[in-house]
Amino acid sequence: MASPDERDAFHDDLSPEDEESSIISTRGFESFGRKVTTTASHLIGPRSDPASHPQYQSAMGEVHKHLRSQTLQRSMFSMARTTPTDLVRSKLSPKEIQSRAMAYVPEELLQNIPEDENSYSLFQGFQASFPGFTEEGKKHRRRVSRGRKLLQDSHTTPDSPHAVQKLGKEKASMMHEFEMLGIRKNMASSEIREIDNKMANLAGMRKIILERLASLEQEEALLEHDIMDVEGRLEEAQALVEEAESIALQTPTKTDEDLALDREDDDPGFMSQSIYEKLPSANSTPSRSKKPRNLRRKSMPILHEHFDPGTMIREIRAHQDNITALDFDAPFGTMVTAAMDDSVRVWDLNAGRCMGFLEGHTASVRTLQVQDNILATGSVDATVRLWDLSKAHYDPHGSQFGKDDDDDGIAFENPDDSPVEPPPGSMADCPLFTLQAHVDEITALHFSGDVLVSGSADKTLRHWDLEKGRCVQTLDVMWAAAQASATSSTGEGAWRQTGRSASVSADFVGALQVFESALACGTADGMVRLWDLRSGQVNRSLVGHTGAVTCLQFDDVHLVTGSLDRSIRIWDLRTGSIYDAYAYDNPITSMMFDVRRIVCAAGEDVVKVYDKVEGRQWDCGAGIAGEEEGRMPAVVERVRIKDGYMTEGRRDGIVGVWTC
Repeated sequence: MASPDERDAFHDDLSPEDEESSIISTRGFESFGRKVTTTASHLIGPRSDPASHPQYQSAMGEVHKHLRSQTLQRSMFSMARTTPTDLVRSKLSPKEIQSRAMAYVPEELLQNIPEDENSYSLFQGFQASFPGFTEEGKKHRRRVSRGRKLLQDSHTTPDSPHAVQKLGKEKASMMHEFEMLGIRKNMASSEIREIDNKMANLAGMRKIILERLASLEQEEALLEHDIMDVEGRLEEAQALVEEAESIALQTPTKTDEDLALDREDDDPGFMSQSIYEKLPSANSTPSRSKKPRNLRRKSMPILHEHFDPGTMIREIRAHQDNITALDFDAPFGTMVTAAMDDSVRVWDLNAGRCMGFLEGHTASVRTLQVQDNILATGSVDATVRLWDLSKAHYDPHGSQFGKDDDDDGIAFENPDDSPVEPPPGSMADCPLFTLQAHVDEITALHFSGDVLVSGSADKTLRHWDLEKGRCVQTLDVMWAAAQASATSSTGEGAWRQTGRSASVSADFVGALQVFESALACGTADGMVRLWDLRSGQVNRSLVGHTGAVTCLQFDDVHLVTGSLDRSIRIWDLRTGSIYDAYAYDNPITSMMFDVRRIVCAAGEDVVKVYDKVEGRQWDCGAGIAGEEEGRMPAVVERVRIKDGYMTEGRRDGIVGVWTC
């Protein structure tokens, strides 16, 4: 017999093909078993010396011969290495192995099988959704009517087996159809639940993406602020370099004699200098010494476009008193608010923080406008002040408010009711210059480019040139009304008396807007006058309101006006006629429109919204949710909207920011 080492060496020499062909056959096992049995019977026989028996010798020779066979050795070694699973698999046919492999389901899939509460089987669902059933469903009423007809023909009791059999078949068909309808109802209900689950998952995914978009826009706003800061420093550095170069080119080289003469000239004598040289010249104006930087935003936020209309973005406790004026430059940009507490505050709408206070007016501000980084404010102190908000010492990262840089407020989360006050002097470099010419409070103003027009209770309009910083003409509204009554037959009269008692306390100049040389002005007599600034004359008067005009805005085609007569009117500028009108329950105190919507404050705790595209009206504001929560928000006094982003100021000093 072969030793263990020889068997191992032989086993190592076996190729995979030899191992596969070494499976022991049934005939080989039987022959080998017979020889082993014969040998064992002689060994346990009665003879004392079995080795001397000739049959024993021949049997052992046969055994040794078989053991030396390479085929048998390969078979034994292969069987020793074969697992029981392989032995069983070797007895199966290839087709059976393939079918079992395809029918095998892993444990992971069995654990993740969703639970189905449907009591119907898959075959029943297939049968109910088969196209043939839908065609049968169309014949449902005809079957019902036919069954009723059979019952009527057979009176109360069928008197023939044929009628009974026909009714039984009709009942079975109806019951089958009834069962199929129940299955289809259950399938439709299951589909609805599946759609609801998908919608819930999509809503969760949408919220995650909105948060991601909010963080991206906040990072973009911070980076844009840093870019503007670098640009401002670069402009200042370039101006200093240019000034130094010009001085170097204009200053000649002085000798010792020239220096001596200069020292003699530096000794001032009696009346050696004229006092008029110390006064600023007419050409030296504050606007030239502090020329504002008209910085435009490089990007526009789009986060509010993905909220449903009427969604509150944030609510800010801006003042402790009635808000008299507010405006903002862009969605999630800079907002300025003024109130009866005689304060003017600048806000960062992206973070909901107060950037600082504007100090300079000696009375409350009645009207203001923000465009890019330029702010104009008109006050009861009869002055108009201009400010450059780009010079504010404000860190949008929040470090000046005692917060970490990573603690940035999400753009659509509400801050605390009492936000951290900004550091003092953050707006110290913002004042540009003051326009003084009116003799009574400023009630309306508007500027476009280098042209600003202000309206006052002194019954005049002032046309200002911002490049030169001075008034270029004064428009007398009472004189224009008298001239119109003398030269036209419109029946306007020297001054139209409105029929509303509220007009007694209304502002003489309620609203105005200027664009290049065109000016629209609404006054307390309910008239809307269109002026030509080049001639200083009224080109057209729009008659229709019966109360004081409090707000107006125009584009290239239409002019929209709001009045204390509780109406908003849309005028066609091409013809001067009324295009449309809307009536409300209370006087209109503020109004503005963008490309799609007209919003107005009409003495309620909500903002009235008119969708020009869809032609419908709806309410937006805290009053809607306030009724559900059992609280009463204050009345909205001022409202502004740009690109579907709306801000509204209330009588209690709270400002709400909404998507509209």
